[in-house]
Amino acid sequence: MMPPEAEENLNNEAAPEVPETEDIESLKQALAEEKEKAESYLASWQRAQADFINYKRRHEQDRQEFRQFANASLILGLLPVLDDLERALNSTAPKPARHSWIDGIRLITRKFQTTLEAQGLTPIEALGQPFDPNLHEAVRQDKGEEGIVIEEVRKGYKLHDSVIRPTMAVVGHGEEAEKEDG
Repeated sequence: MMPPEAEENLNNEAAPEVPETEDIESLKQALAEEKEKAESYLASWQRAQADFINYKRRHEQDRQEFRQFANASLILGLLPVLDDLERALNSTAPKPARHSWIDGIRLITRKFQTTLEAQGLTPIEALGQPFDPNLHEAVRQDKGEEGIVIEEVRKGYKLHDSVIRPTMAVVGHGEEAEKEDG
């Protein structure tokens, strides 16, 4: 066994003489600093997580828009063909003789329209509607109700609610159209 004096000397050597209150205060201060760092790291992590979620959402939205409008240039290239088919059908006599080729052209035109509609293409309704520069392109004014589309020169189309080709329209300028007596 060790004499009590030697034991006391060992205890004094092992623990430096620091008042307990100073030691507790410095520990409290260090704890507060570490808590502040942890809160800062948590806030940074939460911002990074929110930024990543927003990035994923934007990326998915961009991909979806790309898929919707990937065929826009192809569809724009096909619209003149559709215009020509419709003009050909409109130039036939109102009650043509039963020609199978006219019925064939009608069927082809309907099938073509259905295929384009399946891709998200919709015609813009213009005739009799108020002129809207977002949907219509005025090519001239003529006698008729002011601000109303009175004639379609070329049909306009939307692709998924975005105008890809505005309607070329004749707009009324307010003078009454002459009534035809017949």
